[in-house]
Amino acid sequence: MASWCQRHRTVEFLIQSAKHLQVSPIVKYSALSLFADRFFPSLPAFIEGGNSASWLLQPLTESNLQLFVLISLWISSKIHDSQPLSVASYKSLADSSIKEQHFTTRNFLEAEVLFMQVLNFEIGTANIAFLFLEELWIKIKEVAKVGELISFEACLEIMDLLYEKEEMSFLYRSPRSLAASILVVSYVMTVPKLKWEFPVLAWVNFETSCKEEDIIKMVTEILKHVLEPS
Repeated sequence: MASWCQRHRTVEFLIQSAKHLQVSPIVKYSALSLFADRFFPSLPAFIEGGNSASWLLQPLTESNLQLFVLISLWISSKIHDSQPLSVASYKSLADSSIKEQHFTTRNFLEAEVLFMQVLNFEIGTANIAFLFLEELWIKIKEVAKVGELISFEACLEIMDLLYEKEEMSFLYRSPRSLAASILVVSYVMTVPKLKWEFPVLAWVNFETSCKEEDIIKMVTEILKHVLEPS
């Protein structure tokens, strides 16, 4: 059965693979949502339910999980890119980065079907934190000059960090609140204190209809993990 240590390593592999393939942020974060938020947590029930005797799940090796990581990126690219990367691009990356197992193009096609079966073919990505965060970042730049000082790159680095820390993965169950909280954290971390005149907390509360106390709790939790010594 998949462990939380495997989750951490495979999430890191996904982030590294996204960088290597130079995919867009929406492809990367949709893939993280598909794999880390949905596929990985659904695996135990799917396997225990006897839904598949596939060699890709029996046994569930780390190499096979890495294949499913690439499948999540492939599916995400097909959803969002007008010219998605070919399966050959993912196979080439697998050949160079997955040393314990060699996967054929046919294996990729088999894994794609299995991946979607585990998700019950529910592969929508409209309700993910990245999209809400991007929308908030664009809006705050329109309404406040200080918005230009908020680093979107810092926002994305925070998202990556939260995905890598399995104890923080529960935050992704509330994507709108998480997006609001990440924007506030980035505001605190990247905007000079002398320019903190904009009521960012009240603004995200108004924009998202999230409870202010919930955002404060989430911001506090995120800051703890972002600022803790590595």
